[in-house]
Amino acid sequence: MKTTFLTLFLTLIAFTWASAQKSPRVTAKGENVTIAYGQPSKRGRVLFGNAGSGSLEPYGKVWRIGADSATAITFKKDGMFGGKAVKAGTYTFFAIPAEKEWTIILNSEGNQWGAYKYEEIKGKDVLKVTVPNKTYPSSQEKLTFTVKNNSLDFQWDKSGFSVPLKF
Repeated sequence: MKTTFLTLFLTLIAFTWASAQKSPRVTAKGENVTIAYGQPSKRGRVLFGNAGSGSLEPYGKVWRIGADSATAITFKKDGMFGGKAVKAGTYTFFAIPAEKEWTIILNSEGNQWGAYKYEEIKGKDVLKVTVPNKTYPSSQEKLTFTVKNNSLDFQWDKSGFSVPLKF
């Protein structure tokens, strides 16, 4: 009987810990663009910085730009993303943060977990655009995308970027 209760108790703790580690999956929708991403919180961490600085996401490294499964972006119709043509469809969304700019990558390989296998799939990149780093006046605790008619905006803490959209 004690063994049954102990096993049940340990199982409950394991499930609680596992569920606490996963970020919520959220979707930002616009008229022509939908982006689905894992939404981590800052929780007092330094988010972006030079390699070796202890930042969560180091400059110059490919990131899934979210948590857990890679972020997916869907275009309902052909358009322009950061000044480059993009066909309607769903793409995996990666980014490379840097001190002054972001490189945004759309990749045709779906169902990725993070960016761990990016080197293996980078041949399937559909497009890359570079956008300037944006500093917001107020902090955003949760990683957030906002889809507008003319832009896709990203903010986490006071850092972010805006990618022009045109349809």
